[in-house]
Amino acid sequence: MIFLIPVVVLVAAIGYWASRRSTSRSIGDPGVEANARLTGYAAVVLLLPLAAEVITGARPGLQAHALLGVFLVPPVLLKLGSVGYRFARYYSRDPRYRAGGPPDLAMRLLGPVLVLLTVTLFATGIELWLFGFAFGNEWLIWHKASFVLWFLAMTVHVAAYARRAPALALADSRDRMNGAFERRSLVVGSLLFGVALVVAMLPFSSPFTLLPDVG
Repeated sequence: MIFLIPVVVLVAAIGYWASRRSTSRSIGDPGVEANARLTGYAAVVLLLPLAAEVITGARPGLQAHALLGVFLVPPVLLKLGSVGYRFARYYSRDPRYRAGGPPDLAMRLLGPVLVLLTVTLFATGIELWLFGFAFGNEWLIWHKASFVLWFLAMTVHVAAYARRAPALALADSRDRMNGAFERRSLVVGSLLFGVALVVAMLPFSSPFTLLPDVG
């Protein structure tokens, strides 16, 4: 895995380069700003759990890794929904979203790829946890491959928005724009839903954890 370090450094540098332009954009319309702040909230609360998920994934089959993945599903869906809403409004030529301009080209190209990799990563992980190798061991191969690609893409994404996302998440504390309570409630609700899913999964004995040599 040491050979990946230069690659990670390179993609992080690409993300930082993109951040130098994306952080300077201003948002005028309150609805567009509200969507951006919700995305910022979701991004910030996902950072540490995703890091923990990566760390626990170093030993496949561990219950902590699977339960963290289950916990992450609702906030990840919230983030995808928020970003997807902006995407749909922009490309449906909503003038409010068009006025803010598109993301930088690198982020526009990376975005759909990152969404696809995220869905693939979580879908294959859930399949393995629920069914093990009942439908073939290809699921583990896909899970590992999607993780490597997802990790590289996410490194670029995090580096690109490392300054902007916290600023958006803290913006409601500065100016109290309408809808702050609703935005925070959506994020907290997604986390509570994740906890509920974890509690519901605790009695479940995954066949994947019982398989030998799953790593």
